[in-house]
Amino acid sequence: MGNARAHLLISGKVQGVFFRSFTEDIAHSMGLKGWVKNCSDGKVEAVFEGKKDNIEKAISSCYKGPPAARVSSIDVRWEDCKDEFQAFSTRYF
Repeated sequence: MGNARAHLLISGKVQGVFFRSFTEDIAHSMGLKGWVKNCSDGKVEAVFEGKKDNIEKAISSCYKGPPAARVSSIDVRWEDCKDEFQAFSTRYF
């Protein structure tokens, strides 16, 4: 089975609670590539590439988030894997 890609928009109390760092740790532990960033509207956006079952586990972890986070919803779009990333990182733009 090939790799998959998921594009997430995470809503709730997800900024100022170490959500990006949490997401990066989860991605690294699952062997996923991609990125995570804060959005100007208060959401967190992330892209995961890797094995689909690992992406699904990472998404489940994102629903829980770090202790101070309160996730209200996650919009997940499954896309074709582009294999464009070398690692998982936090973006600051």
